[in-house]
Amino acid sequence: MVTKSELKYIQSLSDKKVRLESGCFIAEGVKLVGEMIAAGYPLKAVYALDSWVSPDATLEVTRIEAFELEKMSLLQTPNQVLAVAMMPQNTNPIELAGQLTIVLDGIQDPGNLGTIIRTADWFGIPQIVASEDTVDVYNPKVIGASMGSFMRVQVHYKNLAAWMPTVKLPVYGALLEGENIFTTKAPNGGVLVIGSEGKGIRENIIDFVTHPVTIPKTGGAESLNAGIAAGIIIAQLTR
Repeated sequence: MVTKSELKYIQSLSDKKVRLESGCFIAEGVKLVGEMIAAGYPLKAVYALDSWVSPDATLEVTRIEAFELEKMSLLQTPNQVLAVAMMPQNTNPIELAGQLTIVLDGIQDPGNLGTIIRTADWFGIPQIVASEDTVDVYNPKVIGASMGSFMRVQVHYKNLAAWMPTVKLPVYGALLEGENIFTTKAPNGGVLVIGSEGKGIRENIIDFVTHPVTIPKTGGAESLNAGIAAGIIIAQLTR
């Protein structure tokens, strides 16, 4: 049984301010929570239906009813288990040499950020640098879309206008006018800038792009989803 105060607290974690103040966030679903437990990720509390079998018999679990899970869940169809997880305290420094680093300029859609984190993980990219107005990595929808990859890809939030001048490697930018990404030579290391869904890369950041690249269009679609576009370009730059 979950108390009213617990329920209110869990529901409040949908708010970024509360997440930052408490240092906690929500993760939901059998696969995601199971992966976090297997990885030893720090969990503050776990709430689950009787049908859920914990992969760790020593884990303390609060058993709840389906109607309680529905009240605390942010999913349209709650999936057996919800965890309140703790944000890691230690972050690794940004290391640019010898690898591709993704830079996100104003990504607002949580699904896009989650997809980009998952794509980075697939291609072995350990870090992302994001503008301060990019959606919060601990947004529940980002956590869900990343499918556990947020545990392996560090997202650093920076003032990009101040940080970009420190970059001494090639800077690739996803722009409408640029070199065909399918004929672009893959670098040993560099930075790839992906702009926001509606506005693209901001003018003050475009100035730092040394290698504009584009995905050639052959069909009738007006634009590509930011997460999809990032995946195509990352695949080409890491081939």
